[in-house]
Amino acid sequence: MENIMMWVWIGLGVLFILIFMANIKIVSQSNAFIIERLGAYRTTWGTGLHLKIPFIERVAKVVLLKEQVADFPPQPVITKDNVTMQIDTVVFFQITDPKLFTYGVMNPISAIENLTATTLRNIIGELELDETLTSRDTINTKMRAILDEATDPWGIKITRVELRNILPPRQIQEAMEKQMRAERERRESILRAEGEKKSAILVAEGQKESQILAAEAEKQSEILRAEASKEAQIRIAEGEAEAILKVQEANAAGIKMLNGANPASNVLTLKSLEAFASIADGQATKIVIPSEIQGIAGLAKGIMETIKD
Repeated sequence: MENIMMWVWIGLGVLFILIFMANIKIVSQSNAFIIERLGAYRTTWGTGLHLKIPFIERVAKVVLLKEQVADFPPQPVITKDNVTMQIDTVVFFQITDPKLFTYGVMNPISAIENLTATTLRNIIGELELDETLTSRDTINTKMRAILDEATDPWGIKITRVELRNILPPRQIQEAMEKQMRAERERRESILRAEGEKKSAILVAEGQKESQILAAEAEKQSEILRAEASKEAQIRIAEGEAEAILKVQEANAAGIKMLNGANPASNVLTLKSLEAFASIADGQATKIVIPSEIQGIAGLAKGIMETIKD
């Protein structure tokens, strides 16, 4: 009997240890445990070691506090100009209040999806197709503000909303592709025309500069030729002046020698006749002979006749 009681106590001890170990909970980082006592909310456990009362308290929900991503399938929306398109969204959110997240809404992710779809339809319904395609940032900002305000009672913080794909109808896509192709061809034509224009301008400027350089070269050449001709004329004039100076110096030297030799009147007479002869050799058509020269000429003629007799 004692052995049976011993085993019973041992069994109870082991059971107590197992129950005790089962009720020790360790909450890891970025997690939160919602604890209920007899079906009612008791507390929220944060990071660390915790012990719950067995059979009375239970872990109702484990909440992840990290930022999460919800990728929703494409939703059909209609624009202001009655174009139906498919848009899929990506929502980034974070749980800020585990209690509200647990008890605020039945299925939070499904609620966010439905709220995103209705908000997207309302925003796109106020925009035309072109505005929808070019206003992604505006749409993202509006959706984030609306969703963040709507999910506050659920303990959820919407950190970011992105429109991942916007898929218009096939006919619209083909028309847009044609428009883009035409726009690219137009830009290509403009760029080609601008290139040809710049090329023509560069060629014209090159020709202009070439003509300017040729004209400047010709002008410089004429200046150099004029300077060379001027220098040649100066040198010729200097040579002639020097020659005249030499002749005058020679005449002056001759006169000086005659004066020094005290020549007779007959010699002076002959020199006068030689000077008259040199004057007569010129290009003048009319010569005026002084009376003194006429007398000398008659004297010279008489001397020549006497010699002949």
